[in-house]
Amino acid sequence: MSQFKILSVFLAALMLTNITACSSTKTQESTGQYIDDVSITTEVKAAILNEPTLKVAEINVETFKGVVQLSGFVRSQENIQTAVRIASNIKGVRSVKNDMRMK
Repeated sequence: MSQFKILSVFLAALMLTNITACSSTKTQESTGQYIDDVSITTEVKAAILNEPTLKVAEINVETFKGVVQLSGFVRSQENIQTAVRIASNIKGVRSVKNDMRMK
């Protein structure tokens, strides 16, 4: 079921690219950048899902121009470090902003 959700999000994002402008600015991505960011977000979420010590429902993932922002409430400092490490290892990630907090 979770793979279905990931695929659904990815397909919805692809459909929304028709709305996105073709050129990028400081606050807006180009269509290509948007697709890349959706792909990065999907890969980070899948990697978190495959990590047995993390709960994907606790961690929110957003990507803008290759910068991944992690937020949410997790159980331990180790979970925070693991999530940041996982996100950093995904191809295309330029940096990771950690806004996660411990419960």
